[in-house]
Formats: sequence, C-alpha cells, structure tokens
Amino acid sequence: MNVLLIGSGGREHALAWKLAASPLTGKLYAAPGNPGIAQEATLVDLTISDHRAVENFCKSHEVALVVVGPEAPLVAGLADHLEGAGIKVFGPRAAAAQLEGSKSFTKHICAANNIPTGKFAEFHNREAAKKYVQQTGAPIVLKADGLHAGKGVVVAMTLAEAMAGIDQVFDMTGKSGVPVVIEEFLEGEEASFFCLVDGETVLPLASAQDHKRVFDGDKGPNTGGMGAYSPTPVMTKELEQRALEEIVKPTARALAKAGTPYRGVLYAGLILTREGPKVIEYNVRFGDPECQVLMPRLKDDLLTLLLAACDGTLGKMSVRWHDLSAITVVLASKGYPGEYQPGSEIRGIERAEAIEGVTVFHAGTKLQGGKLLATGGRVMNVTATGKTLKEAQSRAYQAVDAIDWPGGFCRRDIGWRALAR
Repeated sequence: MNVLLIGSGGREHALAWKLAASPLTGKLYAAPGNPGIAQEATLVDLTISDHRAVENFCKSHEVALVVVGPEAPLVAGLADHLEGAGIKVFGPRAAAAQLEGSKSFTKHICAANNIPTGKFAEFHNREAAKKYVQQTGAPIVLKADGLHAGKGVVVAMTLAEAMAGIDQVFDMTGKSGVPVVIEEFLEGEEASFFCLVDGETVLPLASAQDHKRVFDGDKGPNTGGMGAYSPTPVMTKELEQRALEEIVKPTARALAKAGTPYRGVLYAGLILTREGPKVIEYNVRFGDPECQVLMPRLKDDLLTLLLAACDGTLGKMSVRWHDLSAITVVLASKGYPGEYQPGSEIRGIERAEAIEGVTVFHAGTKLQGGKLLATGGRVMNVTATGKTLKEAQSRAYQAVDAIDWPGGFCRRDIGWRALAR
C-alpha cells in the first residue's frame, strides 16, 4: 500500500527507515521530509496545515495510510479531516490529542479517573498563581497550557525561580484564555513508556529514557532531548505492568467512554516515585529522540502494527523485540538550545554508518550544492545497537567521532544512568 509520512525530523527519519523496510509498503511519500528521509521516501512539497491539500494528494496518489509524526497536526485536527474524507490515519483525532495539546485536560482526566499524578491547581491570573505558590512553597512545577515545543514547563527549585517562572508561563499563554497549571514537584527517576492504542485495547511497546539537559552530568538548560536509550533497566517488568494497569489503560477507557476514543501511539512520560509510577505528561506521538532507539530494536513489521491500531485489531497482535540495546546521541549546532548559526557543512556520515550497528538519522539538515548543511538546533541522531548498552554506547561514540562537523557538539555521557547501576 502507498503510505504518506508527515514530518521532517529525526523521529520521522526513523519511522521512514522502518516503514520502507516493510513488505507491505508500496510507494512511501514524506512531507516535507529531509535529506535522510529522501533516502527512504519520495519527498512531497505539501503545506501540512492545508488539510484539503493533504487530502487531495492522498486521493490522487492512492495513499492508503497517513502516518503523522509530530503532535501539532494532530492537535490541529488533521486526522479528523482525513478520516472524514475516508483516508486512514495513524494518530488520534483532535479531541483525544488534547492529552498533549492541553496540560489542563490531562490533569482533569487523571483526577477524574484516579490515575496517579502530582497534585495540581490551575490559574488564569498571575497574581493568584503567585499567592498560591507563596503558600505552597518550592520546588514546584509550572506549565503553560497548550503546545509550546517543549518549552512550556518551568521546574522552579526556589521561590524566586517560581515567581519568575510564573511570569514566563503566563507570557507564553498571553491572552488566549488557557490556564497555567501548577503542579506538585515529584521526586524520582523519569522514564518514557510507549503503547499502541486502538480505542480501548492497549498494546505495550517498550520503555526508554532520554537526556533533556544540554551538558554532561545533566547540567545546563533543558532541550528537546540530547540522546536516549532503550530498554531502560529502571523500568522493570513490574513497573511496566503497573503503568499499564494504573495509568495507560484507565486513560484509554476514559477517552473511549467520553466518545473520543484514542487511536495511535500513546507516550506516557512517567516519574518513578516511592509510591510507584505517576504521570508527568502524555504525548500523542512517538518521542524524539526515543523513536530513534525504538525502531532499530523492533523485530516485527511496523506497518502491520500501525494498521492494527487504525483497524481496532490490536487485541490479535503481539510485539517482538531484538535482544539488543540501542542508544542515540544527538549532534546539535553549537549554541543550542540558545542561538546558533545554521549553514555549516557536515561530512563523514558514510564513515559513521560503516560501523557495525550504526544508523544516522537526520533531523535538521538540507542538501545544497551537493553539500550537506546543518539547518536546525538538533541536527542528527547517531544511533547504534549492541548486545549490551555499553557496546551500543561505544559504537555510537565511535560513529560520532567519524563525523566531521566542527559546527556541532554532543553530550559524551548518554546512557550514564543505566551504566552506573
């Protein structure tokens, strides 16, 4: 069947790489794609926000399935429009995509269904929010409702940070009328847990951990993710089962009961507290860079699994994984997550991919005049598999060192938590 993949980042390159390997895939299209995705798919010049244009392309090119990589098109209702036109979509409709699009929506779902999460309050007025925080104290977590590309959360460790953070998140929401959510700070290690959902049936996939801080030792500002690994030893089988039964399944049931069933991949961002796993946030798509370590480990056919989620047949499916660890190291432009200079040339990807178990996924690159240039903050994901996490890490950094890119940098300690156990 012909497939259209929506997106242009490292996550979408990993999905394209896996979809292109499926015997079910006929023609694979990607919009807008990137030079790495172009090695797997035919790139299409489509305005994704123009739902009618996407529909027309699917009909004229006999596309049987649209796979939506990022969250914004889902929150904007792309799945609603395409399904209304009779086109199958992997990804939730807008009402269910509020799990990522609205922090307030998620907290209320959790509260109404006894799903473990931090205590919270929400405010439309910054003075009332400041008064609440002065009474509650720090550390505390502040969240601007809506999509803010991973930049809408402030973890304030002191009252002074909290006061400044309240101004920051209220400035993000502006006069939109959406609330600011203030949450209890939870102690514990974070982990990502991925499941496929077809309404009420939940099929667990795998766990991963990413590294959000920009510098080694988890120092510096938060980023979109500087690397990840899978599986993560902290997420034991017992904890996975608890997360499934106490968190993901009740969420799927609640959405189905509300008449807004969830279909797609559900990414639970968890914190593993002394009482057990609790939800920090939900994402309605594969993680980035977590997808880049899940796809090389997946033994089964990705397209078959995505179709089962669309068709409501997950109950008949199981998932097998290669007995390997995977790690991805993000190569970012110098200056990221602050200001950076795009346009520097990257060489040596072929040398990197000649190393056993290594695949380089493109995130922010373009081809110009026969040269590969950096265009974004997070530019490439150097991914490696190995029999152990240590072997995977060693291969990944060997590949990093084979790439000639003076304009970039990376963390040198991805996977340290698991390796320190």
